[in-house]
Amino acid sequence: MTPVTKFAVKEKYQYLEGFGSYHQSEAFPGANPLVNNSPQKPPYGLRTERISGSSFTAPRDHNLQTFMYRQTSSLKHSKFVPYNNKSTANPPSYLSPNSSLWPSVPVDPDADWLTQTLLAQNGDAATKTGLAIWLFSIAQSMKPNVAFSSLDGDCLIIPQAGTLNIQTELGKLLVRQNEICVIPRGIRYCVTLPAGPARGYMCELFQGHFRLPELGPIGSTGLANIRDFQIPTACFDGELKGDVAVANNTEYTIISRQAGRLWFCTQDHTPFDVAAWHGTFYPYKYDLARYCVMGNLLFDEHDPSLYTLLSAPSNREPGTNVVDFAIIPPRWMVAEDTLRLPYFHRNTMSEFFGLIANVQDPEHGLNGGGQEFRPFVAGLHGCMTTHGAVEADFQRATKSTLKPEKLGTEGLTVFLLETELPLYLSDWAVEAAGHGPKSKTQISSKM
Repeated sequence: MTPVTKFAVKEKYQYLEGFGSYHQSEAFPGANPLVNNSPQKPPYGLRTERISGSSFTAPRDHNLQTFMYRQTSSLKHSKFVPYNNKSTANPPSYLSPNSSLWPSVPVDPDADWLTQTLLAQNGDAATKTGLAIWLFSIAQSMKPNVAFSSLDGDCLIIPQAGTLNIQTELGKLLVRQNEICVIPRGIRYCVTLPAGPARGYMCELFQGHFRLPELGPIGSTGLANIRDFQIPTACFDGELKGDVAVANNTEYTIISRQAGRLWFCTQDHTPFDVAAWHGTFYPYKYDLARYCVMGNLLFDEHDPSLYTLLSAPSNREPGTNVVDFAIIPPRWMVAEDTLRLPYFHRNTMSEFFGLIANVQDPEHGLNGGGQEFRPFVAGLHGCMTTHGAVEADFQRATKSTLKPEKLGTEGLTVFLLETELPLYLSDWAVEAAGHGPKSKTQISSKM
C-alpha cells in the first residue's frame, strides 16, 4: 500500500498555486477586463461583481477581495426565509473540566452537506468573534440546483475519510483523503460525493481569516509552504455563443447559514456563472502529504505548535490565536534520552483533536492490515484539563529501546484545533460524549 495522496497524483481539475497570492483566472480568453476593474461594458456581456472578505481600508497584505465577472448578478433572487425550524442560534452552554471523547458517529443514509452537527462553539458569529466546530457524516450528494454558503465565517473543511467534489463560484475543488480545504465566508458552493460516503470535521472561523504561521528562526521554508496551496480556476456553467457568455440558467435554491440558522431563497439562474475573476479572496485546498515536518533531532519533546499548518491570529495579546490548525503526520523520531510520548500537560488553550485516514484499502482496512477504521474518534481537552498517555503506553515508552523510528505509518494523521477560547459543548456533543443523563452511547448524526 502507498498513501492515497501523492505529490505526482493526477488532478481532476486545474489549479492555481500560492497561498495568499493575487490570482486571476478566466474560463474564456479575455474575460478578465484589462486595467479597469469595472468597465462600462465588460467582455462577453458579463457583469462586474465584487466580494470583499475584509474592510476596504485593511492593510494591503491583509486586504481580501475578488472581482468576479458573471452573467447574472447574485442580487437577483427571492427574499430569504427560514429554511426549517431547526436552529443553533442559541449558543451551546455546557462547559466542563472533564476531557470529552466521541467514539463513533453512524452514517445517516439520507444525510447530505446540509446535515451538519454542531459539536462546540465559543464566541458569536454576529459580532465576528470566536469559532464553531461542526461534524459531517454524509452519504448523499447535495440535491441538484442547490448551493450553500456560510455567512458566519470561513470554513476549514477536514475530511476524515471519503472524497468531496466541491463546485464553488470561483471554480471546482476535488478534496480527497488527506487533503483539507477552506471556503471563505459568503462563497456559494455545492458538495457532491464521487466515491461514496464521506465524514469529517469543519472549523467555522467567525473572527478574522486563516493565515500561514510566521516561521521565525526556521527561515523561509518549512511546515506548509506557500507554493503547495491550490486555488480553483474559473469554470463557467454554460457556453460561449459568439461573443456572449450564456449560462445554463435554471432555478436554484440558495441556502445560507447566519448566526447558526439556515435561510433560503430561490433564483432563476445558476450561481456558477462566473466566467472570470481576479483577487485575493478565494477557496483553496492543501495536500497534507506536502507538509514539511520539523521535529526532535537531538533531545526533548517540542511543543505541538511546531506542527501548525494554519493560524487565525487574535488581537487579545501577542502570540495567542483564535485557533491554530496543526497536524501530526508520518514523521521520523530520533531524539535521544527522551520519552517518545507527550508529557502530561495542562494547557490554557482548548485542544480538539481527531484522526484523518491517509491510507485506507476498502477491502483490507488500514494499510491492508485488516484494522477497522471507526467512523470518528475525536476528543476535546479543555482549558487546564490534564492530558497525556494512558499508563500502559507510558510504561512501554519508558522501557523501549531508543533508536530512529518512523512514526505514524499506521495510516492515520492526527489533527489538532487549538484555541485560546474555552469550548462550550452542544446538547448533542454532551450526550454523545456520555456526559448527559440519558445515554452514554446513543448518538445521532442529525442537526
